[in-house]
Amino acid sequence: MDVTPMRVRKFGSAIGDDAIRFGDGILIAPAFGKEANASMSAYTSFFHAGARADLPASYAEVWVVLSGALRVGAGSGAVTVGAGDFVHVPEQAPGVVEALEDTVMVCVSVPAH
Repeated sequence: MDVTPMRVRKFGSAIGDDAIRFGDGILIAPAFGKEANASMSAYTSFFHAGARADLPASYAEVWVVLSGALRVGAGSGAVTVGAGDFVHVPEQAPGVVEALEDTVMVCVSVPAH
């Protein structure tokens, strides 16, 4: 089994041609995760304005919005986040994420997936 060396690593937030399409209007560019024997996963996401996705996941995440704006959550508990904001999305949180405008964010999740 390959073990990732303990060192500082730098990642960019660009979405390249190798990004994974997630639903309609969402692109994900993984940085690292379970395959690197990491305890967490990190990736950059791009949401086209109007793109939506269900929230419930089996892991917790923190999203840092680099540009754009999102509505995250369910009903009266939903929040709007914009550039410079970050949001904690607990494991199994109900609701959806919707891009109010084209949005780029960095996501970190625990455990790695």
